[in-house]
Amino acid sequence: MDSKVDIAVIGECLIELSANGTLADTSTLNKYFGGDTVTTAVTIARLGGNVTYITNVGNDGFSEFILSSLQKENIDTSLIKTNEEQNGMYIVSKTRDKKEVLYYKRKTAASKLSIDDINEECIKNLKLIYSTGVVQSLSAGARELIRESFKLAKQNDVLTAYDPNYTSCFMNSADTKACFEEIVDYTDIIFLSLKNDASKLYEVDSIDKVMKYFWDKGVRIVVIKSHIDSGYYTGYKGEINFTEFYNTSKAIDTTASGDVFNGGFLYALTNGYTPKEATKYASVVSGLQTQNYGAIQAIPYKDAVKEQIPV
Repeated sequence: MDSKVDIAVIGECLIELSANGTLADTSTLNKYFGGDTVTTAVTIARLGGNVTYITNVGNDGFSEFILSSLQKENIDTSLIKTNEEQNGMYIVSKTRDKKEVLYYKRKTAASKLSIDDINEECIKNLKLIYSTGVVQSLSAGARELIRESFKLAKQNDVLTAYDPNYTSCFMNSADTKACFEEIVDYTDIIFLSLKNDASKLYEVDSIDKVMKYFWDKGVRIVVIKSHIDSGYYTGYKGEINFTEFYNTSKAIDTTASGDVFNGGFLYALTNGYTPKEATKYASVVSGLQTQNYGAIQAIPYKDAVKEQIPV
């Protein structure tokens, strides 16, 4: 691993096949790469952060595409391992009326993730480790990797950040909650959707109650994304601040905007911003991404973000 790397993202890189019409009518699928944690890692890299991506890639014909795509984004791939399983995939189509998404995620290469995929020496040199509940849901091995990585990070004064990223498509709410409960003692930062995470997993829908719940668990920074209020609530040291979504009037595609926000926040926080400042910065990053089509294709670069933020 490059000695300059200061953020590690643990996850699964998926192959994305994208249709311009309905799946029933389209004759062409465009190939990309994606996934919740990959989107966050690419965001950090495009903003100028030094990030390594930790995963297992399947030797099924897509491995070279995945590795080269990450490397083109200036993401360190030295800790990625290859195995004989298939890579995960999803097919997505969008029309004005609806969005279709089909996932193919059974027995994928990333389900072979284990505690052997990172060591304490790597962790000691980092500023932060990030992962999600989606990754924990892949397998018992992936779940153990997240738990032990967060535990080692805590022992070495390395920040940890987590997003349950609950989706009923392939995650069980009880298991998702249990996954977080086993790492809560080692978690410094949590990102939550008020609708999907707080309400469905923890049955709390009040900002104050959500903040108190996680502060009482020992989580230092709590960020809640509320589409009801069109903004973000950031809780830190007993204080709660609100930041509006950025320029929503220009939004045309909100796919993965939450994962992009996470990347912007983690980049800012590890570069000297306060949690409140990091939220404002990440709001701009996420807002700019929604102004174009494509989860990863639309992620802005640092110069574009700087143009929108007063010095």
